[in-house]
Amino acid sequence: MESFDSDEALALYIARNAGQILCNLRNNSELSGKELGNFADKAANDFIVETIKKHRPNDAILSEEECDDKKRLSKSRVWIIDPLDGTYEYCENRNDWAVHIALAINNKPELGIVAIPSSEKIYSSNSLISREESKAPIKIAISRSRTPQIAYELGRFLNAELIPMGSAGVKAMAVVEGNVDIYFHIGEQKEWDNCAPVAIALANGLHVSRLNGNEITYNNEDVVVNDLLICRKEFASDILAWCNERK
Repeated sequence: MESFDSDEALALYIARNAGQILCNLRNNSELSGKELGNFADKAANDFIVETIKKHRPNDAILSEEECDDKKRLSKSRVWIIDPLDGTYEYCENRNDWAVHIALAINNKPELGIVAIPSSEKIYSSNSLISREESKAPIKIAISRSRTPQIAYELGRFLNAELIPMGSAGVKAMAVVEGNVDIYFHIGEQKEWDNCAPVAIALANGLHVSRLNGNEITYNNEDVVVNDLLICRKEFASDILAWCNERK
């Protein structure tokens, strides 16, 4: 059995191979649409969960595709995974979908891996990214399928350009690389949607918080995360103040 001395090495192995499973299924399967998405999600999840259990048997797992075992709440180490983030984009043969592998330790996002297999990119919270400088106009990454009215209002407030994208991981990595300045989300997400992206954003010195300014914690009993801000630090105070004024 292959051994992995570090959690990062294990997470990178998992993310790369799960991404390959998803690409192979999309390229070679006769399935399409929702049927393809469901089948691919389960196949990637099965591989991820089996591999974590084999190599880190004492850790807990929180996955979009698994029944939530509340025994995780008594564990200090919890893998938080989304085997296929951006299912719509995956099924539409787009590139903006991702694999999220994160490890929360004592409720903190200590390790995050985001793989974007169609673009052959993989990001780790242990590997810092050289970010592009911000250039006018300000750019905000938003959901391409469920854009709330408040996002348009924030765009007007900042005189910013809105950039629709798929996966939460893709949007967050766009901020990490400097292709956009802000990822603004309001509306229900779950911990697996953002734990890995948040770990990478924090490691790269970006501002990360709820829209009320509170820190995001993980491995909570209620895994819903209703809002999220990831941005360059110079924009954070203005955005949070604007959000507060709208209450």
